[in-house]
Amino acid sequence: MTPTSSRRRRLAAVFVSGTVLTVGCSAGSSANTLDTARSKDTLRVALTEANPPWNFLDDNKPAGYDVDVAHELAERLGIDKVEFIGSDFGSFIGGVQANRFDIVISGQTITDERKKQVGFSRPYEVNGVSVFVGEDNTSVTGLPSLRGKRIAVTEGTTQADYARTKIPGAQIKTYKNATLALTDVGRGRADAALVSKFQGAYLADKNNLPVKATGALLETEVNGMTFRKGQKDFKQKVDKALGEMIDDGTLSAISRRWLGGLDMAEELRDLPADQAG
Repeated sequence: MTPTSSRRRRLAAVFVSGTVLTVGCSAGSSANTLDTARSKDTLRVALTEANPPWNFLDDNKPAGYDVDVAHELAERLGIDKVEFIGSDFGSFIGGVQANRFDIVISGQTITDERKKQVGFSRPYEVNGVSVFVGEDNTSVTGLPSLRGKRIAVTEGTTQADYARTKIPGAQIKTYKNATLALTDVGRGRADAALVSKFQGAYLADKNNLPVKATGALLETEVNGMTFRKGQKDFKQKVDKALGEMIDDGTLSAISRRWLGGLDMAEELRDLPADQAG
């Protein structure tokens, strides 16, 4: 089964730009996430709105890999509408815990520390982190050459954690999104940025930024969707839907559309479905 235009018309999307709304149950509620979403016929999905090709605004409407995956997931959960809520990596966990949205579909890396705070789905995407520098920069060639440099990262991401813990003497500069980080690198206000290889290349091309990737990946990240802890039924249904999307070709079609022909399903088949724990 692949996404169709008729399905998209049936899946009405409501987007609240840059605002996290408190809708439904109050913070700390023990209500079942899936039952509540089905009763309202709306799945509240948080994303950054500023991480293309994963998710971004196109003519003020959400678009990208994460958005298509969210629509497909909602339908398979028996939910007609998706409400997209703009947030950022620094606010995702708190927003999930406060029940401000049902699920985050925005490329959060699965880590042991995060698993203590939120529930994770099975992996739905894999990514790699590249070092981007100014197009005329020849001094940064890899991790050792980043020592003591001004490093641009998006706050709340694993890239930010990586820079703080693995680059000695680095001057960490944080930004709301990767576009701002790469822009400062291009203007010489930062020496390098740690950004997803897909996202960095996309943003550099789209915004005509004078930056380039240095080559080898620093690390590979496995990303999942996050939701409140203790939602066993919700996790089970989400994982089942993702497994079906991988097996029936839907995720392949979505990823080929947004990721330069990459088949994400093929990447995920090599990962254990229970990696999120």
